[in-house]
Amino acid sequence: MDFLALDFETATPQLDSPCELGIAVVRGGVVREVRNWLIKPRYWPHFSPWNVAVHGIKPEDVAGAPRWEGIWDEVAEVLHQQTIVAHNAAFDMSVLRTTLASHGLQHPTFQYFCSISMCRKVWPGHPSYGLKPMCDLHGIRFKHHRAGNDAEATAELVLRALDQRPSFDMTQFLLEAKVKVGAFYPGGQRTPGGKLAAAASY
Repeated sequence: MDFLALDFETATPQLDSPCELGIAVVRGGVVREVRNWLIKPRYWPHFSPWNVAVHGIKPEDVAGAPRWEGIWDEVAEVLHQQTIVAHNAAFDMSVLRTTLASHGLQHPTFQYFCSISMCRKVWPGHPSYGLKPMCDLHGIRFKHHRAGNDAEATAELVLRALDQRPSFDMTQFLLEAKVKVGAFYPGGQRTPGGKLAAAASY
């Protein structure tokens, strides 16, 4: 079972202000690697105190970090043609789409789904489907609101769900669990709900 789990942290409420990106790489049903990039956002040194209170990343922590355009080629290669999951994918994919647009960069090609939607389908009836309560439920320990840690925890959560259907591949699992899938492609984005959004002009 191969897929990626992705998580962004942002410096401000503006979606094109990523200050950290984490990607957990799952190969053969095991988290093989966690990639983490600190990013100097385009609005640096402005950070919202509310965002800092959540993730603890401060302007000085990213002062020497690369800008988005300095990591994008590497990130794009990791994402290309993959199946990607994010917990609250609407947020993370909006960060990616908006950041690419503000930098005039073309969309990569991949499909994605939301692990909140997955959890609701696989484990119905819980009062909260946030990442921490779901991970607490399944004994997954992690430091919340740092991108690499959240990405790895999301990957482990998906693997717990897949353990209930060991004979399925990812496509079968998503179909059987009725989890909707979205996609990025060079011309735009299709959300899991089927809504189309055009990419910015380059």
